[in-house]
Amino acid sequence: MSTFTVTDPSTGTPITTLARAEVAEVDAAVADAVRTQRAWAALAPVARADALRSFARVVEAHVEELAALEVRNSGHPIGSARWEAQHVAQVLNYYAGSPERLIGKQIPVAGGLDVTYHEPYGVVGIIVPWNFPMTIAAWGFAPALAAGNAVVLKPAELTPLTAIRLGELALEAGLPEGLFRVIVGSGSVVGQRFVSHPDVHKVVFTGSTEVGTEVAAGCAQLLKPVTLELGGKSANIVFADADLEKAAAGVPGSVFDNAGQDCCARSRLLVERSVYDRFLELLEPAVAAWRVGDPHDEDTQMGPLISASHRSTVAGFLDGADVAFRGSAPEGDGFWFAPAVVLAQPGDRIARDEVFGPVLAVLPFDDEADAIRLANDTAYGLAGSIWTENLGRGIRVSRGVRSGVLSVNSHSSVRYSTPFGGMKASGLGRELGPDAAEHFTETKNVFYATE
Repeated sequence: MSTFTVTDPSTGTPITTLARAEVAEVDAAVADAVRTQRAWAALAPVARADALRSFARVVEAHVEELAALEVRNSGHPIGSARWEAQHVAQVLNYYAGSPERLIGKQIPVAGGLDVTYHEPYGVVGIIVPWNFPMTIAAWGFAPALAAGNAVVLKPAELTPLTAIRLGELALEAGLPEGLFRVIVGSGSVVGQRFVSHPDVHKVVFTGSTEVGTEVAAGCAQLLKPVTLELGGKSANIVFADADLEKAAAGVPGSVFDNAGQDCCARSRLLVERSVYDRFLELLEPAVAAWRVGDPHDEDTQMGPLISASHRSTVAGFLDGADVAFRGSAPEGDGFWFAPAVVLAQPGDRIARDEVFGPVLAVLPFDDEADAIRLANDTAYGLAGSIWTENLGRGIRVSRGVRSGVLSVNSHSSVRYSTPFGGMKASGLGRELGPDAAEHFTETKNVFYATE
């Protein structure tokens, strides 16, 4: 049995050592899930709803514990980590309303009654990335459980600790043993077994586009449905008629939050040429004021990068780049990286590839058409922002930009009550929103003859 070490990214010191699951352990977890799921799906909808609300209450009671664990394992600032733990409880509460609302349709037909039913897939395999371990896990397991499925969840090896704890809290809340199981291990073993196992009937994957295409290809071999939330290179478009001071003040949070390790990060800043110089003047003090430091400090806005190897990757994007200015970061132990603002050209690597770090590429544009062209000049299409005081322009540009999640005069990306997902190389399918539980079901059509 192989093991791996979980590290505190703010200090570079080990936290714990965990064993990697092998295929036999995955198979045993799936077998347990199959047995448990049958009884779970047979419960009255109100009983499943009550169980999810109980889970939410237990999470609420452990918010501070979960937040502290995330600070230590992921380097998230304590304020962010506390919000993330509370978000898990909110997502569970929201989808606790779904079991009683998975309503089919009665379709008018001749000679009888035609009815559709939402039937759970059975066992769902969820593969979670390292950047937002709690929240992204909840986006999958809460609606999946609400729909009557069992869940086997694989967290990333870099950040498994809060997922493990959520699995324990589910049992404390009274969820049946085997219904929600967290399996720690490598993607090539655990994740691949989710894809190939005949009793895992749906896979949800969040991660890189490269791995996502492999997951999709494997699922296609078994005609297994898959939801993919992948990479991004989102644009933040600022027009000359925008409130420039407000737009500039919002830029650091749009790209440096979670140290830029966010697929929704607005890592390309597109500024109308007539206000380009003025906007950079406003942006520099905003970047300088962005507080990077000890994630345990309540005033910290950005912690470290996740690992030394990832820091090297992010730093490589600055090689030969025209760095306009940088923020500050601690020195010494930990995987620290000062935020950077780079003046870029459309063909530059930094303007096209996902950095997944606190690096912002700035490019000018000439008019609406040019802004839309530049925003779409990427393989990705996940998120983005548009800053303008012109309502018509906001509507036109938001319709023209090919991204799944856009906001006008804000940087909002995720609300559990609205659908989330990308276009192009940013993924397939949608998570969250009022219909998310239906995405974990198959529609069955039944005709009852009356003649």
